[in-house]
Amino acid sequence: MDIRFYKYQGTGNDFIMVDGREFSLGDDPISQIKHLCHRKFGIGADGLILLQEKAGYDFEMCYYNADGSQSMCGNGARCAVAFASFLGIITDKTHFLAIDGPHQATISGEWVELEMGDVQKIQPLGEEFFVDTGSPHHIVFVEELQQHDVLGIGKKIRHDVQRYPQGTNVNFVQALAKNHIQVRTFERGVEDETLSCGTGVTACALVYGTQQQQNTIKITTLGGNLEVRFAEDNKGGFKNIILAGPAKQVFSGNISLTAKVKDLENLEKR
Repeated sequence: MDIRFYKYQGTGNDFIMVDGREFSLGDDPISQIKHLCHRKFGIGADGLILLQEKAGYDFEMCYYNADGSQSMCGNGARCAVAFASFLGIITDKTHFLAIDGPHQATISGEWVELEMGDVQKIQPLGEEFFVDTGSPHHIVFVEELQQHDVLGIGKKIRHDVQRYPQGTNVNFVQALAKNHIQVRTFERGVEDETLSCGTGVTACALVYGTQQQQNTIKITTLGGNLEVRFAEDNKGGFKNIILAGPAKQVFSGNISLTAKVKDLENLEKR
């Protein structure tokens, strides 16, 4: 069966978008998702998003990482808002559902501001930190970020089963100014460094903003610039968290869904 797809990117974090009101990924969605997201055998993406109808909401965002696992994705959610606007489901505001609960967002041109879920706390880990922003994030502050071994060290922490039995995303942060950081992220589910990670930069901004007593943090990623705004609650947590940045449609096309993706299956057996 042929499906219509759209490719979106938010600061280099790229996603396959499918209008789930019209198409289904069939009886074996995980194999299809892994195939479609593969950069050699499929379209290529960090993840795939299905927009589906949901009573009481404008839409539901069903997000899958490139390996078929599910989690909250901040940049993916911003791209989903842009896709919903393109489809005419929403205009300039939206109320939608994601895996971690309801979200509000606004869109103006290619600029999307997403209200993230509340965060209960920052967990110190010696000189490092852990924050759950809908997805788990380990945070390490470093100097000379451009020369840092993000892939090697990130993979080691991501697979530290003693601390993270379910795995974690790993973020490396360099301070640039009192209200400005640079972030590189090793993403669980993609199993590689991505050009940007929305839930990751949000986690890093909460930690750095708390340290510097700033509630608006600019973030530079390999794929572009984002901004995070937030307020502290009276319980040591955070509320009114906004992740803001661009979300752009790159191209669209049609692709055939195959019941058997032999090339990818054979590669995974090697």
